[in-house]
Amino acid sequence: MSQLPQAVPRTWKDWKGKDPIWCPGCGDFGVLTAMQKAAANLGLDPAGTVLVTGIGCSGNITAYFRSYGIHGIHGRALPLATGVKAANPDLTVLVAGGDGDGFGIGLSHFLHAARRNVDVTYIVMDNQVYGLTKGQTSPTTPSDMSTKASPLGPLAVPLNPLALALSAGASFVAQGFSGNQGELVGLLEQAVRHRGFSFVNVQSPCVTYNLVNTYDFFRQSTKAVTHDAADWDAAMRVANDRSAVPTGILYRAQRPTLQDTSHPIPPDAGVPGAVAAAADPAGAYRAAKGRFDAWLDELRVR
Repeated sequence: MSQLPQAVPRTWKDWKGKDPIWCPGCGDFGVLTAMQKAAANLGLDPAGTVLVTGIGCSGNITAYFRSYGIHGIHGRALPLATGVKAANPDLTVLVAGGDGDGFGIGLSHFLHAARRNVDVTYIVMDNQVYGLTKGQTSPTTPSDMSTKASPLGPLAVPLNPLALALSAGASFVAQGFSGNQGELVGLLEQAVRHRGFSFVNVQSPCVTYNLVNTYDFFRQSTKAVTHDAADWDAAMRVANDRSAVPTGILYRAQRPTLQDTSHPIPPDAGVPGAVAAAADPAGAYRAAKGRFDAWLDELRVR
């Protein structure tokens, strides 16, 4: 990850962007503050950090977090982030989204990013509802919960993000609660330090459309993880235990990342910069075709 010069002081306030316009009391405020504090504690450089987001209330966080950012389309934050990391492995790449964005239309990207062990940190603000579209049920809405926009409920059992991440091969799986800043900041720091796909699911209450999974509910229901984080079987048992909401690191392991196993682009491959490509589109096309033909020849040899 990029490091700031030691002579330049950094606090979490240096990571503040625009003022958020979320509903007062939204759990995403706590997630944003925890991200800012973790970035400051890690000594990250805003110029060497990229935050990629999708659609929904949580997607606006790119404007509130001071770094480079991409506010992408619905469900596509992870493939965007994969491209950013593949193009420049030296960047610290963060991905943020909601349960609808990540576990609905973006579910396949979530599973494949986990199995490829892409070296990014994925932070999901899970509020069990679609807040931006006025209270529709989401993939994690409890089956017995009725919402303003979906009075009959989800008519389906909720997805289990932790179990999905574990079964897909994520090498770092954790869960936090936006109302517990001390724990959440620490989880995010460890997630960013981890080399590989780091998934942090954050219980982030929606105070407007979800009156079931409230701050009080999570304060009473959360239970700290106590098993050895290297024990995948124990992590899966905890993930599937519905008697409590686990918080902490469920699983952590080291294995090769996508960047370790894929064929890197050599620095002298003739990749044109954005300015050069705009000035000479035909030249940029020839260079791209040359790279593609070379890779195709290499695959044929294999």
